[in-house]
Amino acid sequence: MAGRRWDDDERGEGVADARAFAPGAAELVDAMQRPNWVAEEPELHLLPHLQRSCESLPLELVDARVSEDGSYDVELRWAGETDRIGEVRAAVFALVGGFAEVYTYLRQRRGADAVVFEVVTGILGEESSFSPHGHAVRLTVAGVR
Repeated sequence: MAGRRWDDDERGEGVADARAFAPGAAELVDAMQRPNWVAEEPELHLLPHLQRSCESLPLELVDARVSEDGSYDVELRWAGETDRIGEVRAAVFALVGGFAEVYTYLRQRRGADAVVFEVVTGILGEESSFSPHGHAVRLTVAGVR
């Protein structure tokens, strides 16, 4: 058996691949590489959604600013009862749901004293009356071991 994937994994491997989803993911990756695809002024377009969502989540909004690479860097503090990563991840997914567009990518990384979630979300064209655009957001959640 290959390596265990969770505590009581008896199989060691999956049942299929995810090729059926690859074309949609590739469309987002292609858009992410277009010059000037990331929308300007995330403090106007995203911050109100982040503030509203944090009111009902165990996340405190500490700071938000545009970084040199154009991403919107958002510092959050975990205010949950426990710091189990599954609870943190669920809250962050709810937070992202408040500003997510039609296509969304999210990746979790562990930092030295925080958890960082990289988010790219956008509209590619046919699914909206708005021109294709996106947002690149880096959510850093402090207070998580």
